Amino acid sequence: MDKKLSNVTERFLRYVKVDTRSADGVESIPSTQKQFNLARMIEAEMKEIGLEDVRLDGHCYVYGFIPATDESLPTLGFIAHMDTVEWAGEQSVNPRIVEGYDGESIRLNDSVSIDTEVFPYMKALAGQDLIVTDGTTVLGADDKAGVAEIMTMAETLIKDKSIRHGRIAIGFTPDEEVGNGATLFDVKGFNADFAYTVDGGPIGEIEYENFNAASAKVLVHGQNIHPGGAKDKMVNSIHVFEEFNALLPASERPEHTEGYEGFFHLGSIEGSVEQTKASYIIRDHDMARFEERKALMRRAADFINARYGEGTLELTLKDSYYNMKEKILPHMHLIETAKAAMEALDIVPEIVPIRGGTDGARLSYMGLPCPNLCTGGYNFHGNKEFISTQSLEKMCELLMEIVKKTYKE
Repeated sequence: MDKKLSNVTERFLRYVKVDTRSADGVESIPSTQKQFNLARMIEAEMKEIGLEDVRLDGHCYVYGFIPATDESLPTLGFIAHMDTVEWAGEQSVNPRIVEGYDGESIRLNDSVSIDTEVFPYMKALAGQDLIVTDGTTVLGADDKAGVAEIMTMAETLIKDKSIRHGRIAIGFTPDEEVGNGATLFDVKGFNADFAYTVDGGPIGEIEYENFNAASAKVLVHGQNIHPGGAKDKMVNSIHVFEEFNALLPASERPEHTEGYEGFFHLGSIEGSVEQTKASYIIRDHDMARFEERKALMRRAADFINARYGEGTLELTLKDSYYNMKEKILPHMHLIETAKAAMEALDIVPEIVPIRGGTDGARLSYMGLPCPNLCTGGYNFHGNKEFISTQSLEKMCELLMEIVKKTYKE
């Protein structure tokens, strides 16, 4: 195994053991101070391996730069996020490596397994060394795999002076999982002509289309009366909310959609007779259809208020991010470069729509064209998340190849 690339596994295992869970609904950035623990670790590593102008700011963004071998060349950026999705409890991540995976289901603990019947693509990974959880937490490959791969690429590139390149900008963000990864990103200071986020799934994926996204908050006011005398007086806010939710198409929920199909996703609900609160996310790749979804929600709210009285249901809609496609189309050389780099490494490129979003979507609208690359991970956001050491190493090769293709003579 190439020693320069194998240390990506050591890095990844070290990073995932640092708790960096972000927290939804917190206005400050970062949403959790513990994200600084990994940020400081990365800051120190950046300085140690020789990046210049290394900076950790007060909002937990980390920046560093690989000096150019030719100052006349454009600046290429690589970006990943340090936070991981919220997970119940305070358990630490305990990864283990399943060496020489046999292609069968993997038991994580007495009650949790990664079953090949549910995840049939696992069989194609037989022979690889899979990094898995103990079944009680997420692994954190989303996106500490991207962080480790970029850092390992940076170390390799600094040591190998023979590769011609412009300045390489490296950036790591907090709070991507709660929608704020790009909010305070210093695009001007990053000063890249274009960049890639490394925040995708299986090896080969290239993404430059993502959902248009909005959040919806619903607050229903009821009227509580003793049930013995409730006739024509009680307004049960839970049932009113059920009526509202039934006005949204049941076939357009995440569990019934795929590919370019959008959805309404009811993420949480808390209620009593007197008051019910609920949160949705709205997603669609097509902007016109995205606007139609929001309009449908408004009509549903108007219907409820006409039925039960104005102000019964309060609906708050807020756009989160937009499809980056229109911002990437003028820069399709980024996609062609990534495809060529993959093909040079015998990776089959697959351009797929993101059924979610990345920092790159918002950064593209902030003036930094930024499609998304794979990390090699699987089953993100759950306790059955995993990645192989071979994928980590292959991604390091791919990032190096992208640098070479970007700056080819």
